[in-house]
Amino acid sequence: MLSIDIDQFMLELKDGAFKSVGPSNKEATIKMYDVEGVDVREYGDKRVKIAFEDEQGSEIEVALFPEQAKAVATGLEMLEEESDMFE
Repeated sequence: MLSIDIDQFMLELKDGAFKSVGPSNKEATIKMYDVEGVDVREYGDKRVKIAFEDEQGSEIEVALFPEQAKAVATGLEMLEEESDMFE
């Protein structure tokens, strides 16, 4: 399941094309549940891309710099050591 919450967002539909209207102060929160697939790969010369896909084919991709990817890996290792979740 993919949930998208976009604050202060308005679209204009004109001649079959969507156009964002209003000020450029929009914020969004995207959440994905029931992830079916995860892929980790290089992205360009300096980034790591993590892609998540749910059972309906919705996909979220996140591009991280190496230090950010290491922080995610470290966080997962710490959670694995400290939590009963991984048992």
